[in-house]
Amino acid sequence: MKPASFEYHDPTTLDEALRLLAQLGDQARPLAGGQSLVPLMNFRLIRPAHLIDLNGVSELSYLKADNGALCIGATTRQRELERSAIVAQRWPLLREAAGFIGHVQIRNRGTVGGSLAHAFPSAELPVATVALDASFVLQSTSNRRAVRAEDFFLSYMTTALGPGELLTAIEVPPLPANSGCSYQEVSRRHGDFALAGAASVLALDGDGAIRHARLTLTSVTPIRSREAEEFLLGKNPSETVFRDAARRATENLEQDSDIHASAEYRREACAVLARRALMQAAQRAAEQAKGKPQ
Repeated sequence: MKPASFEYHDPTTLDEALRLLAQLGDQARPLAGGQSLVPLMNFRLIRPAHLIDLNGVSELSYLKADNGALCIGATTRQRELERSAIVAQRWPLLREAAGFIGHVQIRNRGTVGGSLAHAFPSAELPVATVALDASFVLQSTSNRRAVRAEDFFLSYMTTALGPGELLTAIEVPPLPANSGCSYQEVSRRHGDFALAGAASVLALDGDGAIRHARLTLTSVTPIRSREAEEFLLGKNPSETVFRDAARRATENLEQDSDIHASAEYRREACAVLARRALMQAAQRAAEQAKGKPQ
């Protein structure tokens, strides 16, 4: 199918793009990589009267370390997360999660901010950014604010973006010392949408006990399991401990059924993936403590 007719706008600065969003309101949609937006338009599930193409706004595309944090411009391509040496060294969870997004052709065009703003339940980057305690910068013509990743995703494909606001940047704090990360996912075929996914970050103290824990799962929105995280603190890593933590994280996990998988299957798959993610994160944290790269 073909999209309904629309008016195309091609701003070259962020100020110009924000002014267009303010003027056109709900009739406009920002266009970045188009990997999520264009298929919806082609099926006429959405029919924006105006498209605001952000590809000409060069100030939105960057990837850099600043004061220990990773700063990512919203239109930075997903492929850049995979290919960045600094991401691989200091924020490996982002590199690992990005590798599960579709195929290379998709990641070459898809943007980091576009995936986050689309907020699809099976998307990898929302789960990873919540596990990493990231913050998102939202801007309008009159305001600029930062929202924690776990507060950004409100419900199914619904976010904290307000009228006239644009997600412009992602800020990821440094990982704790002696930490390890893992992203786990299952899909029907390589490149398909995930049926279930889990992201984990663990840090160990000098005695090998867990002193920092993050566990995030795919659901209607990315779900951070605080109960499992609190359970893990102070415990020594073991398969029994991680199996118990995974059970606590998933026993009441909200999931949806569709033609690809039942809610029960997704819940059970999340439990298995959570255990695997915790095991691998702990192993990598122990290696990090010994001076080995992840």
